Amino acid sequence: MRRLALATAGFLALLSGATQAADLDLPMTAPGFDWTGFYAGAQAGYGWGKSDISGNDGGPFSFSPNIDGGFIGGHIAGLWQFDQAVLGAEAELNYAAIDGTATASPGNVFGTDVKWFGSVNAKAGYAMDRVLVYGIGGFAFAGTETSQAAGTAFSQTRTATGWTLGAGVDYAFSDRVVVGAQYRYYDFSKEHFDAPDAFSDRDQGVKLQTLGVNFSYKF
Repeated sequence: MRRLALATAGFLALLSGATQAADLDLPMTAPGFDWTGFYAGAQAGYGWGKSDISGNDGGPFSFSPNIDGGFIGGHIAGLWQFDQAVLGAEAELNYAAIDGTATASPGNVFGTDVKWFGSVNAKAGYAMDRVLVYGIGGFAFAGTETSQAAGTAFSQTRTATGWTLGAGVDYAFSDRVVVGAQYRYYDFSKEHFDAPDAFSDRDQGVKLQTLGVNFSYKF
């Protein structure tokens, strides 16, 4: 919860900075669609990647399940445009069903499941009237589960943190409705999981890529 609180505080600080900057006497929007404003919306897409599972108790072991699946979520953002440059902040949170397994001899199954993920980001782009091409990146967090289906069977979920970078393109269909597509890369640092059997204690890190579509409403 402390990590999420810090992330929320960071997003609000970015948003406040963008709002205050809009009050300064700087060159304003070029003729055409004005991207300055507050946005809320939804996104959905497909994610894929790899989980790195390793341990040393009772002998070293290492497995790397491939993971994939879908996600759906929501986002809020604040943008400020001057000339053709667009700056702002965005936060997202997604429900996910992104998982995968790796089988070890003799039939033990190691699994990883990304149950949810989100991020708090800075956003910068270039506006061409109703088209916005942008880069995005910031602090990321996710609920990741590790599991074992043989031997000492168990599953545990932890909140992992890390970073994300990506890029996308948005198109304003009207003065209020914006649609777009976005690619993201997430790197979640390793979390330690204590298993009921100490021999199965492990570290697990997740690297995830996503491709999604988004719908936003401008206020």
